Amino acid sequence: QWQLVESGGGLVQPGGSLRLSCAASGFTLPYHTMGWFRQAPGKEREVVSCISLSGGNTYYADSVKGRFIISRDGAKNTLYLQMSSLKPEDTADYYCAVSGRYSDRDGCQDDYSGRGTHVTVSS
Repeated sequence: QWQLVESGGGLVQPGGSLRLSCAASGFTLPYHTMGWFRQAPGKEREVVSCISLSGGNTYYADSVKGRFIISRDGAKNTLYLQMSSLKPEDTADYYCAVSGRYSDRDGCQDDYSGRGTHVTVSS
């Protein structure tokens, strides 16, 4: 059974940093395109960042480009999202997901995701 468990969320001040983790089980994470998505209250879920199956390509939404970094550790079967220079508008529930595709144009899709971890950016 596939399982994704996100962690690392919390309350952080504007300008601060957080690292989200997504532990995968039941499948080998590096064999899949993976992504991070977020959903703010009253808004639709949006793609934040994706990493291709090969690991050689990454996608970032314009809103996080230059501030967030996606990475993965095959030995730990874990996906990460390093978030820096956080802004109040980054406040949302963050989900990691397996995607059946990768695109440099629009990233990836949420085919199977975890339960999420909440990030609040506030002073």
